[in-house]
Amino acid sequence: MEKQKTDICNGHHHHEHVGKDEIPADEVLYRMAALFKTFGDPTRIRILSALNHHELCVCDIAECLGMTQSAISHQLRVLKQMELVKFRKEGKTVFYSLSDDHVYTILNQGLDHVNE
Repeated sequence: MEKQKTDICNGHHHHEHVGKDEIPADEVLYRMAALFKTFGDPTRIRILSALNHHELCVCDIAECLGMTQSAISHQLRVLKQMELVKFRKEGKTVFYSLSDDHVYTILNQGLDHVNE
């Protein structure tokens, strides 16, 4: 019976090298990690998912998710800081929506990925 050979890196084969210019700068990587960390919270994902369909005020988001307005406001602050949501005021009411198509794409691609 013949033994199977295992490839061992011994300098006898070609290595693919990645140039440093092919990897984003550290500052960009840290910002990207912070972005994904923001997406790492289920409550924030729920808020973004609600906003994926409609522009909503805090009280509508709170009712939809079964949470307090205070808890929603706290999470919206984080989402605003990360530029994932934007807002507009109409009188005393503040309406929130996804900040741009990138957020929509990230949400939908993430959903597609986990549902495969």
